[in-house]
Amino acid sequence: MVFTPHRQKVHSLTGRITPELMRAAFQAVKRNRGAAGVDKVSIHMFAANLDANLEALMSDLKDGSFQPKPLRRKFIDKGQGKLRPLGIPAVRDRVGQEVLRRLLAPVFEPKFHDASYGFRPGRNCHKAIEQVIQYHEQGDWFVLDADIQGFFDNLSHGIIMEAVAAEVADGNILRLTEKFLRSGVMDDGVFKPTTVGTPQGGVISPLLANIVLNHLDWRLHQHGRRFVRYADDFVVVAPSKAQAEEARRQVEQVLGELGLTLSPDKTHITTYGKGYSFLGFVISSRSRRIRPKSEKKFQDKVRELTQRHQNFDATVIVKLNQVIRGTAHYFCTPWATHGNTMRQLDGWIRMRLRAMWKKVKRKTDNYRLPTQKLAHLGLLSLTSYMLAGKEGRSCT
Repeated sequence: MVFTPHRQKVHSLTGRITPELMRAAFQAVKRNRGAAGVDKVSIHMFAANLDANLEALMSDLKDGSFQPKPLRRKFIDKGQGKLRPLGIPAVRDRVGQEVLRRLLAPVFEPKFHDASYGFRPGRNCHKAIEQVIQYHEQGDWFVLDADIQGFFDNLSHGIIMEAVAAEVADGNILRLTEKFLRSGVMDDGVFKPTTVGTPQGGVISPLLANIVLNHLDWRLHQHGRRFVRYADDFVVVAPSKAQAEEARRQVEQVLGELGLTLSPDKTHITTYGKGYSFLGFVISSRSRRIRPKSEKKFQDKVRELTQRHQNFDATVIVKLNQVIRGTAHYFCTPWATHGNTMRQLDGWIRMRLRAMWKKVKRKTDNYRLPTQKLAHLGLLSLTSYMLAGKEGRSCT
């Protein structure tokens, strides 16, 4: 037994499924957008008959007859030839998962450790990084940079259900959770059952990850460890190498209880002086900069939008600005130190646009399409976001 049942479990969650909750769940799914599932029903199509669809879904969720459709398999490029599998639920199932998430989150949120920052209200990646930097400045120089091997793919359904059942006694809600876990996947038209793991792409998956790993959090707390966790990405800090090595042994023991292991290739002990990657940044005593993998991902998106055979028009600027704005909102923070990198990326983007305009790469085109002209066309710059962040201003 890993999870100790609470003396006062929650019994009546099904009764809290109301038309108001159903509509709020749909609005959340709509805001997050996303593609259609295996049934090819888009959010727009589901909304065309919204009241009837939500009423039917609510009835199925409450009487226990709900049965989710298999997930649609999609792969995203992780770089270096690696692909990450995503499972895309049908819109109807996404709404159902969001209802379940809204019922379970208030039960578990008060029980989560303060060192958990992922997918929780009032917390985000930036606050997680700020916390770990604060630990370093207080003297915790050594770092266990940990990576759980295939966390979402290897997480046992039994472990998940045990963790949820430790706090929830509503049988219908427990059965709904298990149904979502076991919904299966359609991969190239072939149904594949899911007997282990919780799919990345599912609305409920981040909450289930926090529920399970909350056990790790409190065990580390009992050992007096200082750490920061964002979903399955976490670091443990310590004032000495010996303590960092002991923390690794403690983490391995707890993960073993959860049926998980650390990745031997991606887990290592380092120092704040040498630096390490965490949540898209390379963090060290000298700098907090965008990690090379994140920079390459940004450049790949820009390359896709600025190929020379494409026409250079206003829509290119609009699409580029979306990519620039998204990257800047995450990486151009007041404590980031990669101003030179941002300026170089701005210059590289302008070069790509000039080559796109003339269908050839020539330095003389800098004069024919100057930076001021590109700014007049509405092109945003990463540098302006960096300056705004340093000065505490917003930059739209």
